[in-house]
This record gives sequence, structure tokens and C-alpha cells, in this order.
Amino acid sequence: MDIKSKIILISGPTASGKTEFAIKLAKKIEGEIINADSMQIYKELKILTARPNKIDTKKVKHHLYGIKSVNSKFSTGSWLKEVKKKIKYIKKKNKIPILVGGTGLYFKSLTEGLVKIPNIPISFRKNIRSLQNKIGQKKFYQKLIKIDNSVKGRIDPNDVQRTIRAYEIMKYTKKSITEWFKKTKPIFDNTVFVKYYIEYPRDKLLDKIHSRIERMFNLGAIEEVKKFNYLKVKKENSASKVIGIREINDLIEGNSNLKQTKEKIAIKTRQYAKRQMTWARGHMKSWHTIQPNAINSVLKKFN
Repeated sequence: MDIKSKIILISGPTASGKTEFAIKLAKKIEGEIINADSMQIYKELKILTARPNKIDTKKVKHHLYGIKSVNSKFSTGSWLKEVKKKIKYIKKKNKIPILVGGTGLYFKSLTEGLVKIPNIPISFRKNIRSLQNKIGQKKFYQKLIKIDNSVKGRIDPNDVQRTIRAYEIMKYTKKSITEWFKKTKPIFDNTVFVKYYIEYPRDKLLDKIHSRIERMFNLGAIEEVKKFNYLKVKKENSASKVIGIREINDLIEGNSNLKQTKEKIAIKTRQYAKRQMTWARGHMKSWHTIQPNAINSVLKKFN
């Protein structure tokens, strides 16, 4: 394998040890790490998003971590634009880009391309969401199938976000979302990617999640949420959805105790990890799946 010509991708559920693996690999192959986690983009939420610490960033050069304010918008398209620049910059230094994170859509946009759908006015999108909210998901999905039968079997009837997106695209552009996907082309040739997905045993992952939560509180998660509150971030902003903000605010307001708060965060994190694993089963079939105990064996292949 001509490793210098490759781009390494590392994914896996939250708390699965992606960063640790990426750092070990980067040190071995003269790589630099690029963030592929949509929540680690925000500079004000270092603890709750488990961003790499100063020790990690001293070992290996890291890119695209903490680059945006929680009040700013940062889409998958924004990330892809920045990533293209960083990959070019790293390769120019004759080093190897290693992208690491748990945001499946980021990886999909990089390996398959991003659908270039015209911007749909916010007022139009709000009307569609209001309709879905009014009639419920079951009836809304049936309405979608009536106007765009090509999505049947491709979009889960229970997937609210994708159903709404498909509906608004068909209504606004008069073209199916499937037609837009056909026009999508990737930026890079797929042969340049070496893709690893860390598959963590569920029971051990739960232990790691609980350990991470304890560490977050020890590092000052409550204070981080208090500072976040001062920024008056809109509820619809992505940053407001970071796991821990709502739960810690319940603690601050006296609606739950510390033990309950930690358990609520653990439940939300487990649910998030489950969604990541579901995504991987559907969209990362071509990735090399590795168990945590096999990471050292994988590292040896890069001698």
C-alpha cells in the first residue's frame, strides 16, 4: 500500500476510542488529524463534546476543532469545503490526512459527494414541517409516497427528518431527491480512502460512556453549560442539541440531582451511539470493521 497517496478515515460510535487510535496512527505514519464530528466544531463546548485535549493536540497536529462559535451555522457543505482545503494543505506537506469522528453524513459527503440541491426558503420549509406536525408522521409519509413513489423502500417511514427533506425537495424543485442524488459526484476517487470503523462491544461501550460522563463533570461540565447559557443560543441551532446541555440545565434549575443528571446523559449518549451504529450498518458496509482489541494489530500493518 502506497500510504502517502491515501486518506485515512476513522469512525465508530461515541466513546469507542477513535481519537486514541487516530493519534497512535498519526504518530506512526506522519499524519495529521482532521475533525469529522459536527459537535466538536464548536469552540465553547470543549468538555461536553469530548474534544481532544491539549496533551493530544501537542502529540499530533489537529485541524477543524473548536473553529466555530455556537451561535454560527455550520453545515455539512461548510465542513466539506474546509476539509478539501485541509487535505490539500496536509498533502502538500507530504503528510497523511486522518479524518476522525462520528458524524456519518460528513464521511458520506466526502466519499460520495454532496447533493447540490437549490436553497429552499425557510418559510417554505417551515410550512412543510407544520404540515408534518399537524397530520403526524404516518399520514405525512403516505403523502410523500403519493407525490414521489421512488423513495418507497429507500426512506424509513419513521425517519421524520429524511421524510420532510424528501417532501420539501419534491414540492419545491419538482424533482425527486433520488434524481438529485444521481447527479452527485464525489470529490476524490474512492480508491484513495482507507476506511476503519471501530465496532465496540455494547457492554464495554456502556462502561466507557459512564467513565466519560464522570470525567466531563470532573473537568467542569456544569460551568461550561452556565457559560453557554449566557450566549443566548437559539434552540434550533445545532449547538443547543449537544448532549448534556438540557440535562445539566435541569440540574442547575433544581429539577434533578447530580446522580439523575448523569443517568439522563448516559441514556441520551447510549441512544446516540445506537443511532451511529445503525447508520454504520446502512452506510459503511465497505469500511474495515475492527474490534478495539485488534487496533494494535492494525497499527502494525503500517510498519
